[in-house]
Amino acid sequence: MDDFVLLKRFIEQTLAIQCSNYKEDYIKRRLLSRMRSTSTTTYEEYLRYLKANPLELENLRNALTINVTEFFRDNEVYEFMKKDILPTLFGQRDRIRIWSAGCSTGEEPYSLAIVLSELIAQNPKLSAQIYATDIDKVVLAKAQEGIYTPKAMVKLSESQIHRHFTKLPDGNFQVKPHLKGLIRFRPHDLMSGVPVSRWLDLITCRNVTIYFNEKQKDELAKMFHGALVSGGYYIMGKTEYLGRQVDSLFTPHNSLQKIFIKKD
Repeated sequence: MDDFVLLKRFIEQTLAIQCSNYKEDYIKRRLLSRMRSTSTTTYEEYLRYLKANPLELENLRNALTINVTEFFRDNEVYEFMKKDILPTLFGQRDRIRIWSAGCSTGEEPYSLAIVLSELIAQNPKLSAQIYATDIDKVVLAKAQEGIYTPKAMVKLSESQIHRHFTKLPDGNFQVKPHLKGLIRFRPHDLMSGVPVSRWLDLITCRNVTIYFNEKQKDELAKMFHGALVSGGYYIMGKTEYLGRQVDSLFTPHNSLQKIFIKKD
């Protein structure tokens, strides 16, 4: 058994991260990044370093489950949701259910909550529930805490910051309770094959599947299809795509923004 396989097995057993769910090139790039940081040159040497330095395990976890996110990332998607998708859904029912899958440190579900709260303010009969999930419990804890630096707020307007955040003495900002009330944060492994809930109106899973192999991408799309209501929406990241095995499950609604509608 070669050293790379041994290292992957150790990662799976110790960090509960299934390396087979990711492209091999991605795994190797993330490992080489950590190896450079620890001045190790071979997989065998890095494995020894991991076993001798428990703190490096958390660094490796963060590297493998890399979390790049911001409020209103790809703002055009949120504008389309606000003007097209959400009014359509609220035209069908007064309460809608959304899953923010792979939510990282929470910027996406809180961005969704901001858009929803502004729509609900115009019509108090409306309500919504957002399920926000991630496999990484560390980033999920940060999301639940809801504290962000001024740098994270750059895409928010002054009025949005004033309405939805409280400025803390240290200069950071904390999400107000009315936004948190729209969201349920839960740990969830997208590769489990079990959705966080069913009869969902909208699923956003953006910039997550770029790290998955083709089989896992297809399995994920099938799970999302099964979790959505008839005519429900699935939103991917702009660089992501539906595989040939599953593209018949959805109809493109906005190809540029990678928004699809479930086919029955």
